[in-house]
Amino acid sequence: MTNDFDKQPPALQPPALQPPALGEGETLCKSEDTTPSASTVWFLAGPMNPNQPVRHVPVHTTRFVVGRANDNTLCLSSRTVSSVHAEFVCTDTSLTVRDLNSTNGTYVNGQRVADIVDLAADDLVQFGDVAYRVLKHSSEFDVGTLCEDVTDQALALVQFDRLMTEEAVIPHYQPIVDLRHGEREPIIAFEVLVRSRIGGLETPARMFSTAAQLSLEIQLSQMIRRKAIQETRSAASPPHLFLNTHPKELEHPGLIESMQSARELNQSQQITLEIHEKAIANAGAMKELRAALRDLDIGLAFDDFGAGQARLAELSEVQPDYIKFDMSLIRSIHEASPERRQMLGTLVRMVREMAVLSLAEGIECKEERDVCVELGFETAQGYYFGKPSLLGK
Repeated sequence: MTNDFDKQPPALQPPALQPPALGEGETLCKSEDTTPSASTVWFLAGPMNPNQPVRHVPVHTTRFVVGRANDNTLCLSSRTVSSVHAEFVCTDTSLTVRDLNSTNGTYVNGQRVADIVDLAADDLVQFGDVAYRVLKHSSEFDVGTLCEDVTDQALALVQFDRLMTEEAVIPHYQPIVDLRHGEREPIIAFEVLVRSRIGGLETPARMFSTAAQLSLEIQLSQMIRRKAIQETRSAASPPHLFLNTHPKELEHPGLIESMQSARELNQSQQITLEIHEKAIANAGAMKELRAALRDLDIGLAFDDFGAGQARLAELSEVQPDYIKFDMSLIRSIHEASPERRQMLGTLVRMVREMAVLSLAEGIECKEERDVCVELGFETAQGYYFGKPSLLGK
């Protein structure tokens, strides 16, 4: 994944902390104190009903009341839940739950609650027929020292549910150009990069670091791809999109199914899936993915080639459509030694002999562009050709 987009982030002002948006049958109501602990954030995780995905609801107040009535902190619409069913009490180091004389009871790990019960991460708490898993995130720091990044991290965790349920990412599109047409350099595609205006989650790095703490990197990656296709498919000529993956998607099943769903959003739009070169551990599995993508009429690009271990021979067996050369190889290439230029030119020639298009990432000036043309690069992207921008800008 190119880092162009992270170099000059726009000056966004984070909004005031708000409770995350929730699903049907679930609302966050009155709040006594919406400031999360700087060191610990507790969550209730579970589907609202069998047809909905798992949600992550932060226990964001000191006293967190659950029930069917609208003035509870967490309002559930299930008829098995009492008007005022149970309450959580949250401190910096602990989370407890007690039943409030509900009709159908509150259960922890299958045992009915008779008094106050201390909770631990992974405990299962049930109100009537609604069940949640308890999750905990802790950040350790020296006593008496308040770290701004820890506070920001807690804020991001509380806001992440809102990012996902509102699909509040803002796709930006960075042009990819064809270098084989002289100075005209027509735009042939756009790489999708994202921002958000939710406090603590403004950049891709912040989004994915927060997602990692909740094991939701795959879901976030899928949502970004879906949002970009939905946003561009109604254009008169939907653009060719380069869509990124997260390395975890190659470690777990579901990537092919995700791309099938992406294709169903627009049957004719040109799509290329980007996979980081270092994330490729199994050439056999990658060949299967390549075949499945071809069946879906979706291209394949290997990203950041040369940033680490450049395994060109192994990558050639998969036959991608593009190999994107990492910006570390391109940066100041016009000032590089003859040996470095020769090495890069040799790699470009080998890629072209494989009938794969070579793409130079991170070009920032005309001099870099001119050397890349001399070396035989066919396509390119970088600030020289255009910064990531909103659709239609």
